[in-house]
Amino acid sequence: MKDKFLKPYNPGETESRIYKFWEESGYFNPDNLPEADSRKPFTIVMPPPNANGDLHAGHALFITLEDIMTRYKRMAGYRALWLPGADHAGFETQVVYEKKLEKEGRSRFGMDPQELYKEILAFTLENKKNMEAQVRSLGASCDWSREKFTLDPDVVKKTQETFIKMFNDGLAYRGSRAINWCPKHQTSLSEVETESSEESTPFYYFKYGPFEIGTVRPETKFGDKYVVMHPEDERYKSYTHGQELEVEWINGPITATVIKDEAIDMEFGTGVMTITPWHSQVDFEIAERHKLDFEQIIDWRGKLLPIAGEFAGMNIKDVRQKIVEKLKEKGLLVRVDESYKNVVKHCYKCLSAIEPQIKAQWFVKMEPLAKRALEAVEQKEVRFIPDNYEKIFRYWMENAIDWNISRQIVWGIPIPAWFKGDEIQVSIDKPEGEGWVKDNDTFDTWFSSGQWPLFMTDYPDGKDYPIYYPTDVMETGHDLIFKWVPRMIMFGLYLSNKTPFHTVYLHGLVNDAQGKKMSKSKDNVINPLTLTEKYGTDALRMTLIVGNTPGTDLALREDKVKGYKNFANKIWNITRFVLSQKHTGEVKDKLVDEFKALAEDVTKDMDNYFFHTAAEKIYHYIWHRLADEIIEESKKDPSILPTTYYLLQNSLKLLHPFMPFVTEEIWQELREADSLKLPANSLLMIEKWFTPSKVEGPIHND
Repeated sequence: MKDKFLKPYNPGETESRIYKFWEESGYFNPDNLPEADSRKPFTIVMPPPNANGDLHAGHALFITLEDIMTRYKRMAGYRALWLPGADHAGFETQVVYEKKLEKEGRSRFGMDPQELYKEILAFTLENKKNMEAQVRSLGASCDWSREKFTLDPDVVKKTQETFIKMFNDGLAYRGSRAINWCPKHQTSLSEVETESSEESTPFYYFKYGPFEIGTVRPETKFGDKYVVMHPEDERYKSYTHGQELEVEWINGPITATVIKDEAIDMEFGTGVMTITPWHSQVDFEIAERHKLDFEQIIDWRGKLLPIAGEFAGMNIKDVRQKIVEKLKEKGLLVRVDESYKNVVKHCYKCLSAIEPQIKAQWFVKMEPLAKRALEAVEQKEVRFIPDNYEKIFRYWMENAIDWNISRQIVWGIPIPAWFKGDEIQVSIDKPEGEGWVKDNDTFDTWFSSGQWPLFMTDYPDGKDYPIYYPTDVMETGHDLIFKWVPRMIMFGLYLSNKTPFHTVYLHGLVNDAQGKKMSKSKDNVINPLTLTEKYGTDALRMTLIVGNTPGTDLALREDKVKGYKNFANKIWNITRFVLSQKHTGEVKDKLVDEFKALAEDVTKDMDNYFFHTAAEKIYHYIWHRLADEIIEESKKDPSILPTTYYLLQNSLKLLHPFMPFVTEEIWQELREADSLKLPANSLLMIEKWFTPSKVEGPIHND
């Protein structure tokens, strides 16, 4: 027995060495596994972390879960491939970099776009390098030889080719429509990039000619010249569609036109409203149906345009009450409802109020793509863990609206489109002839990351595609059920006619010890790497898994991490005792049968994605059964000693996916002690998973 076992287990002296050992073995690449060609493939695509900062606790959770799946399947005889990557993360990364510029007293506005792109690229590549080192430190047994970045040339080219195909198939189109506009970051956003919150907002009732109208946004009303009511509303049956009326309004008399439309809710307010088509999705749709005029009232930075007269140039946040006061002075304010609850959209990154604007953008038709995705779920081609998330997926697919994929930022994949007057050409290369101007917009990052499983398996012509696609499991956060997951399914079906995975495993958020969401503003962010430096990676991994049911949020407590460090040391002490004893002889059938039952139970849990219960069962067995009872009994009855060795050996196999570092370190010590009669290049990482039907023994050690 080596002197190292006389000291407590020290993960700081072990983990980097063991990881290097694994990586140099070449077995992260499944093509190098023993009898690789006869193994059934098992593939996971890593959700690419945003390459704009350090890993957080949520990253540590998904890396742990996916590594558990990969290590288990590798040991169970599969050609297990875990494909790593990193995301340029478009808008999110540009927001991070803009904060950096603000601290430096700079702004992206006014910077040369190419210079800004180069700065963000250097920033991102440095973060990507650091991030990948952090992923390694968490024990990720992914195949780094297949690593990809969402701005790799082949990814950029394939993304652009998909867009061209969608355009030619009539699924991508350009049009001027109402979009979500962030005045702070000066870009449009899709629906899934906005957050809605209920806010108390005064609801103002104004006199508008013979009508009474209501609004929460008086600042948009300068251009209101259409008054809309339901055609079946008896209160307004004397008014006819197209009828013109002269009414006194904010800046003087205007001509108003009556519009009858069934979209009006007769039960809401007075049942009559004026519309601002440029700054409301609902109003835009009404105006489109009746071919009405559109006029912009608020500029791209949230300030009123000259149509607002004396209020022109004022920020809408500052001018609302001034407008109300003017209408009151003119006798047009009827009343104010101070208790009104209004749903307001915000930019999900800066929380600025979204301003609906009309802008020419590229859109993807979602209805046909969503229909195919729903059919795949109906036919059980995709299942969700936990299964209640299927309802959420269905809701978003059944209510899908066309997807705005244009972003007015430099950091991303360029949209391959060219304009000359009203002409549009969609192509990667500049069209022949003079006067063509390139589209300056970039793709929404979900447009490229939605094709991630295809890119990672080198669709359509790469050698990996026929072997490793479709992949098996998409493990990701439950908050991506309506963002990323649907897009991957839609693109997979559209491009390959296959769902990109058969199982979607969704984990919850990792919160602080009190169960509160981590945020810098609350000063409660826990850096997972701080915990691994203090207690070891294995301890953090067990903390993140035991008791953590799929789809539920987890409270990360440091005392729990400390407890699992003690568990790692417990296994170390068990090994010290076992190696110090002679154990020639037969294993005890009763104890073997007990362990076989445990292994069968754990294996079922692993196959059913119940990792939280599998980890807990093996933990309790090792600590409370093996250490507290069986080993203590062996001190009185030496005939049990060979069985303790058998149980230690096979317990290490069951525990390895969860606590890979300490188990591999002990395995190597057992190998060097020649107790397992293993070859010099033996790795626990590629040992066969314990098969309950087979008794591996007896073990002889003289």
